[in-house]
Amino acid sequence: MNIIVVGNGGREHTIAWKIAQSESVETVICVPGNGGTAHESKCRNIEIKECDYIKQGENAFVQIAKHENCTMAVIGPEDPLAEGLADEFWNAGIPCVGPKKAAAQLEASKDLSKEFMEKYGVACAKSRTFTDKAAAQQYVREHGAPIVIKADGLAAGKGVVVAHTEQDALDAITDLMESGRVGTAGQKLVIEDYLKGVEISVLSAVSVDPNHPENAVIVPFLPARDHKRLMDGAQGPNTGGMGSVCPLDDVTDQTMAAFNKDCLEPTLRGLIAEKFDYRGFIFFGVMLTAEGPKLLEYNVRLGDPETQSVLPLMDFDFVEMCKAITNGTLKDFNFAWKKGYQVSPVVVSGGYPGSYPKGKPISINQEKVNESGAKVFIAGAIIDRRSESDQLVTSGGRVLACSTFGTTFDEAWKNAYKAIEGIHFEGAFYRKDIGLPGAAESN
Repeated sequence: MNIIVVGNGGREHTIAWKIAQSESVETVICVPGNGGTAHESKCRNIEIKECDYIKQGENAFVQIAKHENCTMAVIGPEDPLAEGLADEFWNAGIPCVGPKKAAAQLEASKDLSKEFMEKYGVACAKSRTFTDKAAAQQYVREHGAPIVIKADGLAAGKGVVVAHTEQDALDAITDLMESGRVGTAGQKLVIEDYLKGVEISVLSAVSVDPNHPENAVIVPFLPARDHKRLMDGAQGPNTGGMGSVCPLDDVTDQTMAAFNKDCLEPTLRGLIAEKFDYRGFIFFGVMLTAEGPKLLEYNVRLGDPETQSVLPLMDFDFVEMCKAITNGTLKDFNFAWKKGYQVSPVVVSGGYPGSYPKGKPISINQEKVNESGAKVFIAGAIIDRRSESDQLVTSGGRVLACSTFGTTFDEAWKNAYKAIEGIHFEGAFYRKDIGLPGAAESN
């Protein structure tokens, strides 16, 4: 079978790589893909603008899927999900892994998301929503700090500010609503209580078909952790993610049981009650507080860079799981996981998360990478078309992740950083403490 994967980041490279491992797959069509998927076994990149058969009247991704005889679609990023791309695939008769538009608003609108959490009893922080700057700032003055300011719409991970002082909160409101830094996403703000604790990410498979609610289920994967701050010791500005680790020794069975009861199960009840068509993945961003797990946010897709640590530990056929998600048999699917750890530090461009140069040639010492057992997942890098040797060059802020396995955490960590020693480009930067004590943000 042929499968289309929509997206061009590190998450999509990881998904395509995992799909290609299935014996049932002949070709993975990556639209547009990146410099990593271009070299991946069974994978082929396609740029929409280069397809001379694209005609008006039908979605371009759907037309490519039909042209390439794809019988399944997997959507990686949040934007096309929020715009209804999954609906387009289903309407064309192509099963799609990704929620339809109505359900995707759980990420596209934090206001709607908080309403959903409160309506169905999901454990979360109390919040208020504002469209008026003066009212929002007055609320902060009355409520005090620390406090959390969130842009309502999609902001590529840059729309959340944890303000530790009142002035920081007031400045964040002005910045998000007036600077244009996050576009229209900041025209509405959600201001919520500060939660003290440490964060975890629970990526999960979801199969909720409103026509067959009896088959509805959410299955959590192994817990993972993203490291959002730029520098060691969880210092510096927030980023889209400087690395991830999976599983987590500080997350017990009791913690996961509480998460299931207070976050996952009420979420499932809500999806069923709202008659959402949600067949895909959901990412629970969770704060482990003294009062138990509290939900920070939903992402309606796999997380990045958590995907780069979670998927390599899957000891089952990813495509068969995707089939189970779309056909309603996920309850009966057998999940199995490798015994060990995956550590995935991210290498970024100099200047990130601010402005950064592009087009820097990337050198990868494949012998050193192979010695460590690492898999390099490309994110912000493309093939320089002017090169005759398929030279990779930087094209984004987060350039790549070195994902490595170990039977112990120490083994996985040492392997990851050994692999990074073989990767070079001008301005390359990475954290040296992913997964170590003190590396995770603790509010």
